[in-house]
Amino acid sequence: MKRPGSKANRNALAYKASSQTEAQDFIEVVELIHSTRQRAFAAVNTALIDLYWQVGQYLSRKLETAEWGEGVVERLAEHITTQHPDIKGFTRRNLFRMRQFYETYRNDEKVSPLVRQLPWTHNLLILSRCKRPEEREFYLRLCLQERRGKRELERQLAGALFERAILSPPKVSPLVTQLHPDAKSIFKDTYLLEFLDLPEGYSEADLHRGLVANLRKFLMELGADFAFVGEQVRLQVGGRDFVLDLLFFHRVLRCLVCFELKIEEFQPEHLGKLEFYLEALDRDFRKQHEGPSIGVLLCATKDSEVVEYSLSRALSPALVAEYVTKLPDKKLLQAKLHEFYALSEAGAQPVRVKRKPKGGKK
Repeated sequence: MKRPGSKANRNALAYKASSQTEAQDFIEVVELIHSTRQRAFAAVNTALIDLYWQVGQYLSRKLETAEWGEGVVERLAEHITTQHPDIKGFTRRNLFRMRQFYETYRNDEKVSPLVRQLPWTHNLLILSRCKRPEEREFYLRLCLQERRGKRELERQLAGALFERAILSPPKVSPLVTQLHPDAKSIFKDTYLLEFLDLPEGYSEADLHRGLVANLRKFLMELGADFAFVGEQVRLQVGGRDFVLDLLFFHRVLRCLVCFELKIEEFQPEHLGKLEFYLEALDRDFRKQHEGPSIGVLLCATKDSEVVEYSLSRALSPALVAEYVTKLPDKKLLQAKLHEFYALSEAGAQPVRVKRKPKGGKK
């Protein structure tokens, strides 16, 4: 056995300290490698997008001045393929995409810098699926702010996130806006949960289990800055125990966000229970450096007017949202959006459309 002051013990302590120092040094080297690689990839991507922009600009000028016809572009693609087989990606179709890319963004000084920060595949998806300038900007910023991959971008495009965000902004209590002015850009009025495989006549327990089992997908739907804290969180008040469905932390808002699940239509009395949970969270659970907790009632459906009345005098930072388990009818939403813009330009208020209740059974 080594004596506390023995040479062997001192050597062991010195070796341990040296190992810990080495481990920290190794972590710093790995972080340096990762950060440098990321900068290198970003630089390569920017250079590639700049190249496509320049090619698109060149083609646009030739075609607009009638120096070239579309047949010349096809012959250019054949020339590159046969004479320069090492150059990939410059087919006739891609060349015309580069021209469209340039012509779409050339006069948009606000958006054109954003496209250089995204991969070409992201740009092509946004370019091909989005019709309006504000829609393209919406998805460009979404990808940059939340680092959306191609698959998640495709999902949000298919789920008509832009149309839903414009037509149905989140319903929040006045206190949410006071505490967090940017909250409306973080929360949604409708959450798309098409990844859930719920049985017919599902219960709240089925919904809860489904969300926990697909937590990664649910976090992607919530947004990049949500971090999972726990499920079935127990709150003790007086001599009773209460259970909170789902608890998250938002890194930007720096506060806890609790979700209460309802498989029925929103009822005003649901807010009372949520406010009780928020009070218990703030008194007994949240840390001193965290802001007041926010509560989200996630319901199967809701009447917007009932929600507005209920939230107008709510004393807690709360909001009411609904969930859908099937992809929305994008064509219908696009038609409603067209009507919305037409009415807005005419100075009228868009007509609210009431939807039929949906959801499972208790």
